[in-house]
Amino acid sequence: MSEKSTKHQSSLRIPKPILVTAKILEVTSPKLAAKFAIKLFTTPMKFALPKREVEMDRNTRQEMVEIPVLGKKINVYHYGDCQHKVLLVHGWSGRGTQLHSIADKLLKCGYSTISFDAPAHGKSEGKTSDMTEFIKCILELEKQYGPFEFAVGHSLGAMSVLNSIKRGLNVKKVVIIGSGDVIKDIMDDFSRKLGMNVATGELMIRMFEKKFGETINTYSAYIAAKEVDVPVLMFHDEDDADVPVSAAYHIKEHLTNAELVITKGLGHRKILGDSKVIKKIIQFLTEEQ
Repeated sequence: MSEKSTKHQSSLRIPKPILVTAKILEVTSPKLAAKFAIKLFTTPMKFALPKREVEMDRNTRQEMVEIPVLGKKINVYHYGDCQHKVLLVHGWSGRGTQLHSIADKLLKCGYSTISFDAPAHGKSEGKTSDMTEFIKCILELEKQYGPFEFAVGHSLGAMSVLNSIKRGLNVKKVVIIGSGDVIKDIMDDFSRKLGMNVATGELMIRMFEKKFGETINTYSAYIAAKEVDVPVLMFHDEDDADVPVSAAYHIKEHLTNAELVITKGLGHRKILGDSKVIKKIIQFLTEEQ
């Protein structure tokens, strides 16, 4: 959709002291190294609120909401007061205002939005989180504030939306942007960026599976996609340095009713504010089925 091609860098830049620590731990104790990797993997980076998100932050009604199953409170954003509501779900290290450009357009079209800072993100409680917590937040917010007409998710938020539908979230249409796919691939990539060997990465995965009592593949986007039968509009950029575009093609293969739009030059985050992308989203959500 965008003609300009730009080189985009991955948002994951691991400081050298952490890389050194990981290697030392790996030599002395692979188990400690795997635990260290898990801690890093589940700790989001926090960023100052960008100027572009200030208006939405200022104009939303916000409240801290208890998620009973987690024993944590999250910050929830209510944008607008329309009868028809759309759930917006940010990605890893994001915030409930990250999809502000989409929220603004939805508001003008008569839709209010509900979004949230996931645990350990933004203004919410906690220091660590993972996709299972994103999913539990989504399902609890549906109980408290639903029903939602539509859901829009970015990156890990997109994976969480698909997994939430698999677990009972009821929406009429879905938009996913820059979604990750296979959990093992994501964790393997993280281990490589930490400079860890394959064996340590595999140990990290086994520890995760022991904690949750199920295989990590259970949460892969393509697995959840098999149980999603509502219309899905997908966006992914060719120059996404965080999630390869191959993930989008693979997810689409397992969706029964999906359209995939491939953009160019927008990367993993700029795509959220692209006018052509937003126009397509609004058309998709507001058109009669």
